[in-house]
Amino acid sequence: MGRVTQQDIARMTGVSQATVSLVLNGRADADVRIAPETRERVLKAIRSTGYVADPIARRLASRHNRILGVFTYESVFPAGLGDFYHPFLVGIEECAERVGCDLLLLTSAPVVDGRRRIFHQDNRLRLADGCVLLGRSLDPTELARLLAEGLPFVSVGRRDDAGGPVPYVGADYPGATAAQVRAAKELGHERMVYVGQGEGPESHADRWTGFRSEADGAHVTEVDLDKVLRSRPTCVFVEEYADGVALMRQAEDAGLRVPEDLSFVALGDPTRPAVTDRELTGFRIPRRAMGWQAVEVLMDLLEGRPGERQRLLPCEPVRGATLAVARA
Repeated sequence: MGRVTQQDIARMTGVSQATVSLVLNGRADADVRIAPETRERVLKAIRSTGYVADPIARRLASRHNRILGVFTYESVFPAGLGDFYHPFLVGIEECAERVGCDLLLLTSAPVVDGRRRIFHQDNRLRLADGCVLLGRSLDPTELARLLAEGLPFVSVGRRDDAGGPVPYVGADYPGATAAQVRAAKELGHERMVYVGQGEGPESHADRWTGFRSEADGAHVTEVDLDKVLRSRPTCVFVEEYADGVALMRQAEDAGLRVPEDLSFVALGDPTRPAVTDRELTGFRIPRRAMGWQAVEVLMDLLEGRPGERQRLLPCEPVRGATLAVARA
């Protein structure tokens, strides 16, 4: 037997196709009352045949097919990323399951100038009710087009306005970074240096903002111990965890003790492999919660519920073993 249709179910049960549709969607029109025995007969036929509703047809009828898209600007599965994206995806999946939605991973986007693009000739965004966007750096022109075309989406990570407010769930990098600087100050650190971009993606700019709100330290963009030591710091704040591991190795090769002579603070989780036998002091990004809440915000948008469209979640401090009392 081929694919079972609503017409087949209607013929089997002696009811109209409209009645089958009403039973499938769990609704009853004001002018149509479905007897309990009729509803049960239709449901029994559906169960016995293994009927599966056509998602496109259901979308036309209800405007929603309970499918959420996930678009990633960077590849999220290679082992070289050290599973950085895995907790985001876990949170997305868990919340989607909780609200009864399937996920569609949009992987056909072409790479242009080294980056994936949402909009292309064969983009399938409209197969989903809405989309969760994942990546460290999102194209503001594409965000502006999503807003202009009224396509429901939520970014995992804070995003600047793009022709209007962008819905997002991000981490409170300014607050978490500022708290780490204050903790270093309490241990007597007055000479600090920040290593990282400090600009570009919002996550980098937000860390730099938090650092500058509490410290007047130098800014070094290269992972170079000689340049880091020019300002004679007692504590180094690294934007990228792996850069901190590399600088610690350089410091110890130069005869410095970590953290007694030089302390290190990492502003987040590793985004690439970083092998070390010591956990860096710093904070953890609430990645799983960000993925979960991104789906929550998207569902609020789709169902027209009031709610906070831009959320910043607190980061979890990590005591670590790389921050000590400043040397005299």
